[in-house]
Amino acid sequence: PHQANKRIIDATAKRLGLNEEKVMLNIHKYGNTTSGTIPLCLWDYESQLKKGDNIMLAAFGGGFTWGATYIKWAY
Repeated sequence: PHQANKRIIDATAKRLGLNEEKVMLNIHKYGNTTSGTIPLCLWDYESQLKKGDNIMLAAFGGGFTWGATYIKWAY
């Protein structure tokens, strides 16, 4: 997810029933990186991803702007 606030990430993961190890986090390394968050996180976790893994990406912007997608890792 977009890494603006760990508390929000944790609350969202809990509501989705995701274990902590299923959520990619890098806010502790970079802080709030706005539009670079998702590419940076994929770069940081690339070695742990396997071909065929299911990934959900979500980002939130100012106001009511948001976007999300579900992908299957191909590498």
